[in-house]
Amino acid sequence: MCEAAGDGGGCGADMGPARRRRGAAQSPPRTCMKCREGSAALIIRVGDPFCRDCFREYFVHKFRAMLGKSRIIFPGEKVLLAVSGGPASSAMLRQVQEGLSRETAKKLRFIPSVIYVDEGAVRGQSLAQREQSLACMETLLQATGFPYYLVHLEQALELPASILQPGPVTPSEPGVSYKEAVEGFIQQERQKGNGDKDSGTSLPGPVSGESPEGPPAAPRLPPAALTQELLKLFEAVQTLTAKEELLQMLRIHLILQTARTKGYTKVMTGETCTRVAVKLLTNLALGRGAFLAVDTGFKDNRHGDVMVVRPLREYMAKEIAFYNHFFNVPTVIAPPLPTKRRDKPSIRHVVENFLMELQEDFPSTISTVYRTGEKLSADRTKPSCESERCLLCLCALDLDGEEELALEPTLIIDDAELEKNGCCHDPPAAGAERKSAYIPLLCYGCRLTFKELGPVTTLPPYVRAEAQRRIHSVYPLQCRDAAAESGGSTGGQGAWQELKGLGTVGDTEPPSHWGTSGAGCQPPMGAL
Repeated sequence: MCEAAGDGGGCGADMGPARRRRGAAQSPPRTCMKCREGSAALIIRVGDPFCRDCFREYFVHKFRAMLGKSRIIFPGEKVLLAVSGGPASSAMLRQVQEGLSRETAKKLRFIPSVIYVDEGAVRGQSLAQREQSLACMETLLQATGFPYYLVHLEQALELPASILQPGPVTPSEPGVSYKEAVEGFIQQERQKGNGDKDSGTSLPGPVSGESPEGPPAAPRLPPAALTQELLKLFEAVQTLTAKEELLQMLRIHLILQTARTKGYTKVMTGETCTRVAVKLLTNLALGRGAFLAVDTGFKDNRHGDVMVVRPLREYMAKEIAFYNHFFNVPTVIAPPLPTKRRDKPSIRHVVENFLMELQEDFPSTISTVYRTGEKLSADRTKPSCESERCLLCLCALDLDGEEELALEPTLIIDDAELEKNGCCHDPPAAGAERKSAYIPLLCYGCRLTFKELGPVTTLPPYVRAEAQRRIHSVYPLQCRDAAAESGGSTGGQGAWQELKGLGTVGDTEPPSHWGTSGAGCQPPMGAL
């Protein structure tokens, strides 16, 4: 039975204040569900009160159990921790730091390093603000004792094209099981230190050339010309959703390049259960439903030689916040991407607000979405050859049955591009490139994002270089196969001239094996 408000309103008119009164009411003190002695300091879920000490034990055990049961990271393996300074990645860094300390009963056995990507240029920070953030992060990272790398987002414009190619998969311990590797590592520890030293699992000191010694030096920012080129790239992007996807791509490519050049086989990221749930629904809206298992799973091995691991994916954002608050975990918060829209700026913001509002009334919302994603399989995301791999995300091209799906309309060139280049039969200027030539190299989700990016000339050089390499290598092979079937011998040169006129291959000469191509060779779909 409801009561009317004092101003004459009915039961529906005062729903907002009623909810606030309900939340403000003081509940009687509860005891910890684990030790049954201490008073509860927080309630993780409904009916799960924890005292401070038991919560810390629960938090630590959850992290190490996630790594232990996966058996992915072998003892002595080099692992790169991707730290942004936010709550989740800072909590992950603290867990690794404590797991390698001498006082820990069950130590972590891998060798960690840390990488921080400075994104201040695209987040609207001034030079002084960027230097201040870098100084804070460097002080925080030096306190851990781990080797670390400070890289700038501008450096993504100087990446090699090979970053868009999967590396060779090499097992961590060839011919050795995980159990045997652990036992052998423990025996080596005992032989080295006779049980008194933890040389293999204690905090590693700074490595020469990786992290400076002594007081933090003044961080150096990249050249202004490189920063302007990066800003030009982001200013040409039409929507905030596409900017977020572009930023994520550049960030992971920078981290991947550092891992490859420095010899790391694993990369840890601080993605929580809350973030995974938001990402799962966001990627569905972005047309990446076929790759949800890879984008949100515990491990992501699409890059071949470097595996991305998400050890915090079972932690709620609430747990991370309480852990950082109780145990004084330092964080450095970066500002969001600037936008002029305050209401519904991007798809991710809309999905996040939607889930957070549901979570308030239905506390199992986030976990339900997360568990649904656990049932997905990553088998279909493994391409069989390079021509079936997406240029940007390296997942398999989901092109099966494209005529019946929403994929087919993405192959049509926009009217604006046709008007810019004149008649659809008129070739562009020599050496010019069309965005439509890149479409066949992309999966459905990346096609939607790619269309919202700026002109091809503003794209990162390594993306353009890899696209040209694939066009040179993949399509000539297709034409050679067509020549074998038709028996032609001169069609390849004509096909190359057609691709050249369309701006697909630039102002270059055809490879030698194109002389044996057949007349049936056609330019890439979408370049017409």
